[in-house]
Amino acid sequence: MTEKQSTRDMIATARTLSVALPYLQKHDGNAVVVKLGGHAMGDPDSLADFARDIALMKQCGVHPIVVHGGGPQIGAMLKRLAIESDFIDGLRVTDKATIEVVEMVLAGRINKEIAAAINRQGGRAVGLSGKDANLILCEKLLHRMTDRETGAQSDVDLGFVGRPVSVNVELLENLIESDIIPVIAPIGAGRDGETFNINGDTAAGAIAGAMRAARLLLLTDVSGVKDGDGQVLNEMTLDQAKGLIERGVIQGGMLPKVGTAMDSLQQGVDGVVILDGRAPHAVLLELFTEHGAGTLIQR
Repeated sequence: MTEKQSTRDMIATARTLSVALPYLQKHDGNAVVVKLGGHAMGDPDSLADFARDIALMKQCGVHPIVVHGGGPQIGAMLKRLAIESDFIDGLRVTDKATIEVVEMVLAGRINKEIAAAINRQGGRAVGLSGKDANLILCEKLLHRMTDRETGAQSDVDLGFVGRPVSVNVELLENLIESDIIPVIAPIGAGRDGETFNINGDTAAGAIAGAMRAARLLLLTDVSGVKDGDGQVLNEMTLDQAKGLIERGVIQGGMLPKVGTAMDSLQQGVDGVVILDGRAPHAVLLELFTEHGAGTLIQR
């Protein structure tokens, strides 16, 4: 690289930092919940980039709270153990054998890998599950399904799948005040000591709502929410989201994500973004640039 090229690169870097200033000021002191899922969790280089971005957010005065999934890793372990698993509307049906595997994979290996990755980048991350200090208390979830042809509704028992009913905000605030980045596995505690599997997006939404977060970022392996023509929507209102769900445009694994977004907004979250976690520095692009990334859903 020539000296001239090096100077141009340094000027470009300085310009980028200058443009980011208003957004750094906007989010200073705010809690931002980031749901990590998809490609970034399975690729060491992508995880390292994500961890660096989270550490940078904290250094810039933003308070990230990381909630992670682990569907592919759970699926792989269940396959190794010859345990069959089914899904209904993107939610895993969880029996007693499955919940043991889910807890082992989520609260064990994955949770600690993410916390360690952030720590390697200079952050101070602590791995938790929703069972620690009753961080997430749950009730059993009965999933309501609607027959698209008849409109009839019925409740489906998903087994040990939980619906968050309370979040220990004091614990999270204490960690944030101590400059610690919480990394949370979506495993919840029942009031009678049961262990519940929580959809990762749902857990992230419950935490974001309880914390009145400025943003909830749902990282996935798609570029955002698509309309009926397959085009990614840059922005979407609650009414638009409801319409796309009713018409069956939003379905499968995107249903719990958009449902989480709608619930979080009604609980006081300022905005929810569904974005492509495969894109380099997607979290920083969303928070600290004019155009953002993915689909922004607001009231």
